[in-house]
Amino acid sequence: MNIEADLQQAAKKIKMVVFDVDGVLTDGHIYMGNDGELLKAFSARDGMGITLLHKAGINTAIITGRRSEIVANRAGELKLTALWQGCSDKRQAYTELKERFSLGDEEVAYVGDDLNDLPLIIQAGLGCAVGDAVPEVKEAASFVAKNNGGNGAVREIIEFILKAQGKWQPLINGFVGKTMVDDLAQ
Repeated sequence: MNIEADLQQAAKKIKMVVFDVDGVLTDGHIYMGNDGELLKAFSARDGMGITLLHKAGINTAIITGRRSEIVANRAGELKLTALWQGCSDKRQAYTELKERFSLGDEEVAYVGDDLNDLPLIIQAGLGCAVGDAVPEVKEAASFVAKNNGGNGAVREIIEFILKAQGKWQPLINGFVGKTMVDDLAQ
């Protein structure tokens, strides 16, 4: 049994990548003031990775336990396909997401970092953990990023998926002047 080959096969089937926010798209710090949440720091490289997923025809979504206008703004800026906030049980949002986009578990990658992400990491076709995820999440995940949440883990996971699907190089070619659409069609 070749674990790397199995991971590659799982990544080839992915049509949507779903992210948690705190600890995945951010470093997990929540900056609060007297009036509530003030700041979240997002990685620009993770954002570019999400843009590349979209260019490659892969949808994206957020399922998060917290509600945040900051997250809504970032999701809008990155043109995420779907956003679920305030989910105490992420499984229901995940089920609705799959139904809405006619997806099977094998077509979804989920990226998480903490215990409330475990059910989706186990259920998704490609369960992913950031480098600084809690031990239980790392153990359950099929793919564990070397980088930490908010510090390139999402980009690392995205690159893995796009390379497995043969879409990475055509995207790079698009930045250096080759016709990306023609390359992706091959």
